[in-house]
Amino acid sequence: MRINIKNIDQVTVVEMTGELDSTTAPAVQNQILPLAQDNRHIVLDMSGTLYMSSAGLRTLLLLYRQISSGSGRIVLAGLSDEIKDTMNITGFLNFFRIYDTVALATEALKSS
Repeated sequence: MRINIKNIDQVTVVEMTGELDSTTAPAVQNQILPLAQDNRHIVLDMSGTLYMSSAGLRTLLLLYRQISSGSGRIVLAGLSDEIKDTMNITGFLNFFRIYDTVALATEALKSS
């Protein structure tokens, strides 16, 4: 999993490329969880995420809880149909707002 973090107009965009599984989940947590301490608004750009296991789902839920416990917000962008279906079936979509593109997600967070 490759992670690239950038800021766009008061919103932190985290590009995630590769597979989010039990091997990569700890590194993802270590890189993204510190962002939650700053009460940031975060877009997880998952357009390059090819696969997500149950460990990946747990990681997303942990990120959601950490960021939502403050005044920050986290949304997802660019989910593949397969990952979206998995998140829907498991009920994880109930926790996140989903956007087709990073641009739409960024605009939504800026206007909230």
